[in-house]
Amino acid sequence: MFRFPLFIAITLIVAFGGGIMISLYALDATQGFGAIKLGAWEAFPALQTVDADPYAKSHRARAGKLLYGSAEGLTFTASVDDEGARLNAGCRYRISGQTPPARLWTLFTADNGGNPAAVKPGLPSALNSWTALRQPDSSFSIDISAVAQPGNWLALPQAGTFRLVLTLFDTPTAGSSGVIDLAMPKLTKTGCGNA
Repeated sequence: MFRFPLFIAITLIVAFGGGIMISLYALDATQGFGAIKLGAWEAFPALQTVDADPYAKSHRARAGKLLYGSAEGLTFTASVDDEGARLNAGCRYRISGQTPPARLWTLFTADNGGNPAAVKPGLPSALNSWTALRQPDSSFSIDISAVAQPGNWLALPQAGTFRLVLTLFDTPTAGSSGVIDLAMPKLTKTGCGNA
């Protein structure tokens, strides 16, 4: 007598629960379509515009993060180095070169969710264009490791994988279609472990 309603209830729970879980997974897996990849750096120029695809709109609504207008800024993330290897806190990295033209840029280490990484208190987990030491030609070099380095240095979490988030503010490249021709700084692995 109760087997048929129980079967229907279980079927609905599996269908709706599975659908919700797959939708949440799809939102976590991507920020949308239209990514531009420049070396290790990846950006979604249409992410915050009205022309964004439905996945991007759902992703930004779920994340609840502040988004920039098309001429205000552009965010690049790197979860791999220039060789394509996943960024790991057990290794050391160097960012070198120049950023595209921008009034201000910021760079910070983030966890896999895009939130600022948990590093030991007092250690630098972020740099910006005003605090970075530069060469006479305006190029810079930033070392990224768990152990302190001379010059520009970003601290890493104790273990696990991480991302780098580079945001260009008030940049002419954010609203142009010439984003694909930009020269981004190089992200190279300089070693792992104690070697």
